[in-house]
Amino acid sequence: MIDSDGYRPNVGIIVANDQGQVLWARRVGQDAWQFPQGGINDRETPEEALYRELEEEIGLAPANVEIVGSTRGWLRYKLPRRLLRQNTSSFIGQKQKWFLLKMLASDEAVSFGYSQTPEFDFWQWVSYWYPLGQVVAFKRDVYRRAMKELAPYLSRCLVR
Repeated sequence: MIDSDGYRPNVGIIVANDQGQVLWARRVGQDAWQFPQGGINDRETPEEALYRELEEEIGLAPANVEIVGSTRGWLRYKLPRRLLRQNTSSFIGQKQKWFLLKMLASDEAVSFGYSQTPEFDFWQWVSYWYPLGQVVAFKRDVYRRAMKELAPYLSRCLVR
């Protein structure tokens, strides 16, 4: 489902623990790290896509997390030409709705075994702003805007 501007709807997922650290995952077979994310299917709400992708990519069920914040609108990024598939569609990038989730389960709940083709092979907790210096360059601005907008909600994840 590509919109008239060439962007595919997608969700971005930031999972935070009770110390304000975020789940940072490494893509299979690469030295590339990112937050979980994934496409929104036809007739699927962003929240439904969030929970589906969360389970497919990192094994967390809806009961394992709590939504504490989301971006107000869509954040867009264009894919570099080298990553665009050779096709006749007008696809140029992703438009994302971002969510900040509070982790309610233990770390052992995270699993890459819920997909026949896992996207990640390792994960770790990192400080909230760490991903900005590590994510691939073409996603950096979207990460900065999403994290800046969601930062005020991070206090809802902390142990009180």
